[in-house]
Amino acid sequence: MSNIIPLLNTLPTSIAPADVEIFDPPMCCPTGLCGPSLDQTLLDVNEMITALQGENLRVERYQMTSSPNAFLSNAEVMKLVREKQMQALPITVVHGKIIKVGAYPTMAEIQKALQETTRPQE
Repeated sequence: MSNIIPLLNTLPTSIAPADVEIFDPPMCCPTGLCGPSLDQTLLDVNEMITALQGENLRVERYQMTSSPNAFLSNAEVMKLVREKQMQALPITVVHGKIIKVGAYPTMAEIQKALQETTRPQE
């Protein structure tokens, strides 16, 4: 038990929010790329995420069933989900600001939002 205390002291006290957060509609798996036929939109989103991560950006995807706290901890996302229900999803957030509701953004939309917003101060 005493070995755990030093380990806990090395953990970060807060984790910076992701640069890009995608609140997905319910899917069969985290990426939606698991069914018998591939949805081109989800394939494009996956490629976009890979490209953003290649630019050293932190991208997180959340689904209500597997990451309910991500939804609950974002008041603006929850407001949209309460108002529009599943039609609100997907919701894309860049540096804490909602940039797209009800559809996935293009890479150009993400890049524009990244240029217009700054990372929140920790």
